[in-house]
Amino acid sequence: MALKTLEDALVEELEDLLSAETQITKALPKMAKKATNPKLKEAFETHLKETEGQIERLHQAFELLGKKAKSKTCEATKGLVKEGEGVMEEEADPDVMDAMLIGAAQKIEHYEIATYGTVCTWAETLGLDEVHDLLGETLDEEEETDDKLSELAESGINEDAIEEG
Repeated sequence: MALKTLEDALVEELEDLLSAETQITKALPKMAKKATNPKLKEAFETHLKETEGQIERLHQAFELLGKKAKSKTCEATKGLVKEGEGVMEEEADPDVMDAMLIGAAQKIEHYEIATYGTVCTWAETLGLDEVHDLLGETLDEEEETDDKLSELAESGINEDAIEEG
């Protein structure tokens, strides 16, 4: 598709985000299974439920734009998920694995925060208030998830990983 307008770019990024969120719904159960810290496991499971809601909001955004919801492979998320899968294959002490899982998850969160920030700004610029609000809700959730992961890391997981297993 030739991108001639900011709205064209917005739709293309939404297609990318739909792919990203779908990939993440497949990765989070694996991360939750690999995590040994109960609070980390719970954070991954909670974010999976949120991600399912985020996919629904993306579908609503497409509908508001009068477009068919479709996905365009998000290569960035594909690479970040692959990197996370590599982390999960490492032979690591459980506490070290939990710290590494947080790192892998935060890389994905930071990508999502950047992308949702962009599409929120574009929607606002285009005067698409309902689309902006939907995407802003997801941006808030991604930022909260990132903060929660940082809190978990700083509240003991990183310290536990310092000690020899």
